[in-house]
Amino acid sequence: MPSRRSAIAMSDAERRAFLSSAATLIVVSNGRNGVPHPMPMWFCVDADDCLYCTTFARSQKVRNFERDSRAALLVESGTAYGELKGVVIEAETQILRDPETVLDTLIRIGSRGERITQAQRESMRETAAKRVVLKFTPKKILSWNHEKLGGRY
Repeated sequence: MPSRRSAIAMSDAERRAFLSSAATLIVVSNGRNGVPHPMPMWFCVDADDCLYCTTFARSQKVRNFERDSRAALLVESGTAYGELKGVVIEAETQILRDPETVLDTLIRIGSRGERITQAQRESMRETAAKRVVLKFTPKKILSWNHEKLGGRY
Protein backbone atom coordinates (compact mmCIF):
# COMPACT_ATOMS: atom_id res chain seq x y z
CA MET A 1 0.00 0.00 0.00
CA PRO A 2 1.53 3.35 -1.03
CA SER A 3 2.10 5.95 1.68
CA ARG A 4 -0.63 8.52 2.25
CA ARG A 5 2.00 11.22 1.68
CA SER A 6 2.73 10.07 -1.85
CA ALA A 7 -0.99 9.59 -2.53
CA ILE A 8 -1.78 13.24 -1.80
CA ALA A 9 1.37 14.92 -3.16
CA MET A 10 0.81 17.23 -6.11
CA SER A 11 2.64 16.59 -9.36
CA ASP A 12 4.99 19.34 -10.55
CA ALA A 13 2.32 20.57 -12.99
CA GLU A 14 -0.38 20.56 -10.29
CA ARG A 15 1.90 22.43 -7.87
CA ARG A 16 2.81 25.04 -10.47
CA ALA A 17 -0.86 25.58 -11.35
CA PHE A 18 -1.78 25.86 -7.67
CA LEU A 19 0.97 28.42 -6.98
CA SER A 20 0.13 30.39 -10.13
CA SER A 21 -3.50 30.67 -9.06
CA ALA A 22 -2.71 31.81 -5.50
CA ALA A 23 -2.28 35.43 -4.46
CA THR A 24 -0.88 35.22 -0.94
CA LEU A 25 2.24 33.52 0.34
CA ILE A 26 3.12 33.20 4.03
CA VAL A 27 6.83 34.02 4.31
CA VAL A 28 8.55 32.88 7.50
CA SER A 29 11.92 34.37 8.39
CA ASN A 30 13.95 33.82 11.55
CA GLY A 31 13.67 36.76 13.93
CA ARG A 32 16.70 38.06 15.80
CA ASN A 33 15.56 36.28 18.97
CA GLY A 34 15.04 32.97 17.13
CA VAL A 35 11.24 33.25 17.03
CA PRO A 36 9.74 32.62 13.56
CA HIS A 37 8.44 35.79 11.90
CA PRO A 38 5.51 34.85 9.56
CA MET A 39 4.13 37.50 7.19
CA PRO A 40 1.59 37.35 4.36
CA MET A 41 2.97 38.59 1.04
CA TRP A 42 1.74 38.84 -2.54
CA PHE A 43 4.03 36.95 -4.88
CA CYS A 44 4.82 35.59 -8.32
CA VAL A 45 6.64 32.47 -9.52
CA ASP A 46 9.08 31.99 -12.40
CA ALA A 47 9.69 29.00 -14.69
CA ASP A 48 12.47 27.74 -12.37
CA ASP A 49 10.05 27.56 -9.39
CA CYS A 50 11.63 30.57 -7.68
CA LEU A 51 9.16 32.81 -5.86
CA TYR A 52 9.39 36.59 -5.66
CA CYS A 53 7.93 39.23 -3.32
CA THR A 54 8.61 42.90 -2.86
CA THR A 55 8.84 44.63 0.49
CA PHE A 56 10.09 47.90 1.89
CA ALA A 57 13.89 47.94 2.12
CA ARG A 58 13.76 48.84 5.82
CA SER A 59 11.27 46.13 6.79
CA GLN A 60 11.88 43.59 9.55
CA LYS A 61 11.79 40.80 6.93
CA VAL A 62 14.77 42.30 5.15
CA ARG A 63 16.71 42.64 8.39
CA ASN A 64 15.90 39.03 9.25
CA PHE A 65 17.03 37.75 5.83
CA GLU A 66 20.22 39.82 5.99
CA ARG A 67 21.07 37.87 9.16
CA ASP A 68 19.79 34.46 8.05
CA SER A 69 18.83 33.74 4.44
CA ARG A 70 16.77 30.63 5.23
CA ALA A 71 13.01 30.87 4.67
CA ALA A 72 9.94 28.69 5.01
CA LEU A 73 7.08 29.49 2.63
CA LEU A 74 3.45 28.36 2.77
CA VAL A 75 0.56 28.63 0.32
CA GLU A 76 -2.64 26.86 1.34
CA SER A 77 -6.34 26.67 0.54
CA GLY A 78 -9.47 24.83 1.61
CA THR A 79 -12.02 25.11 4.38
CA ALA A 80 -12.94 21.44 4.90
CA TYR A 81 -10.46 18.59 5.45
CA GLY A 82 -11.22 17.00 2.09
CA GLU A 83 -10.49 20.31 0.31
CA LEU A 84 -7.12 21.09 1.91
CA LYS A 85 -4.33 21.87 -0.53
CA GLY A 86 -0.96 23.35 0.18
CA VAL A 87 2.68 23.78 -0.64
CA VAL A 88 5.51 24.27 1.86
CA ILE A 89 8.88 25.33 0.51
CA GLU A 90 12.21 25.50 2.32
CA ALA A 91 14.15 28.17 0.47
CA GLU A 92 17.28 30.27 0.31
CA THR A 93 16.58 34.01 0.11
CA GLN A 94 18.36 36.62 -1.98
CA ILE A 95 17.68 40.32 -1.52
CA LEU A 96 17.68 42.06 -4.92
CA ARG A 97 18.06 45.84 -4.80
CA ASP A 98 18.26 46.78 -8.48
CA PRO A 99 15.50 49.41 -9.08
CA GLU A 100 14.46 47.98 -12.48
CA THR A 101 14.23 44.46 -11.03
CA VAL A 102 12.09 45.79 -8.19
CA LEU A 103 9.84 47.67 -10.63
CA ASP A 104 9.49 44.66 -12.95
CA THR A 105 8.61 42.40 -9.99
CA LEU A 106 6.09 44.89 -8.58
CA ILE A 107 4.41 45.04 -11.98
CA ARG A 108 4.44 41.27 -12.42
CA ILE A 109 2.81 40.75 -9.02
CA GLY A 110 0.36 43.64 -9.36
CA SER A 111 -0.75 42.99 -12.92
CA ARG A 112 -1.19 39.21 -12.53
CA GLY A 113 -0.21 38.77 -16.17
CA GLU A 114 -2.29 41.65 -17.57
CA ARG A 115 -0.57 44.23 -19.76
CA ILE A 116 -0.01 47.65 -18.23
CA THR A 117 0.63 51.00 -19.89
CA GLN A 118 3.89 52.89 -19.80
CA ALA A 119 2.14 55.55 -17.68
CA GLN A 120 1.14 52.91 -15.12
CA ARG A 121 4.69 51.59 -15.09
CA GLU A 122 6.11 55.06 -14.48
CA SER A 123 3.61 55.71 -11.68
CA MET A 124 4.97 52.66 -9.82
CA ARG A 125 8.57 53.89 -9.99
CA GLU A 126 8.29 56.00 -6.84
CA THR A 127 7.18 53.10 -4.65
CA ALA A 128 9.73 50.78 -6.30
CA ALA A 129 12.53 53.11 -5.21
CA LYS A 130 11.73 52.32 -1.56
CA ARG A 131 11.50 48.55 -2.01
CA VAL A 132 13.60 45.43 -2.60
CA VAL A 133 12.79 42.03 -4.08
CA LEU A 134 12.96 38.88 -2.02
CA LYS A 135 13.87 35.99 -4.31
CA PHE A 136 13.24 32.55 -2.81
CA THR A 137 15.09 29.64 -4.40
CA PRO A 138 13.52 26.32 -3.32
CA LYS A 139 15.69 23.74 -1.56
CA LYS A 140 12.86 21.38 -0.60
CA ILE A 141 9.20 21.33 -1.66
CA LEU A 142 6.32 19.48 0.01
CA SER A 143 2.76 19.51 -1.27
CA TRP A 144 -0.61 17.99 -0.51
CA ASN A 145 -4.04 17.82 -2.07
CA HIS A 146 -6.61 16.10 0.12
CA GLU A 147 -9.06 15.99 -2.79
CA LYS A 148 -6.96 13.04 -4.02
CA LEU A 149 -8.18 11.04 -1.02
CA GLY A 150 -11.64 10.89 -2.55
CA GLY A 151 -13.35 11.27 0.81
CA ARG A 152 -11.40 8.36 2.39
CA TYR A 153 -9.50 9.61 5.42
